[in-house]
Amino acid sequence: MINTATPTAAAEEPQVADKPAAKKSPAAKQRAAKKSPAAKKKAVAKKIARKSAQTKKTKTAVSKAAEKTKPVKESKQTKQPKQKVTKPKATKADKPKKPKLVRDSFTMPEQEYAVLGQVKKTCHAGGLDIKKSELLRIGVAQLAAMGLKKIKAAQAALTPLRAGRPKKHK
Repeated sequence: MINTATPTAAAEEPQVADKPAAKKSPAAKQRAAKKSPAAKKKAVAKKIARKSAQTKKTKTAVSKAAEKTKPVKESKQTKQPKQKVTKPKATKADKPKKPKLVRDSFTMPEQEYAVLGQVKKTCHAGGLDIKKSELLRIGVAQLAAMGLKKIKAAQAALTPLRAGRPKKHK
């Protein structure tokens, strides 16, 4: 006759899929403490079975990963010394730095400021979306390309302005 009062722990436990064990409330802990020794043995057996199932899964995952990384064996004739292949890491020096922006103010006659507006309108009519600051940057680039003699001649053609802010008209 087979003793059915003490079945094995593996037969009792359903397979659990990598779920963390739920925390027991204090009341559940007290009930577990009042259980008979046989019930305690069953609980311990369940825990052991869960741990062994988890370790089996991790071992198989590790072995599969190791199989993927194993190099293919080469014949003796084609063997060369192994060289480590490392990918170059992107460093701060590789990334282009954003230029620091400077905000400044200046004074110019209304006629010259109107010229900026006219050039901007002309660009918009031609399908080029441009800002006043971009126009000024283009002008600075053109000045840098000019020679010193041409810059002096252009400066002489300008009307002189007083330094500082203009007075507010009330």
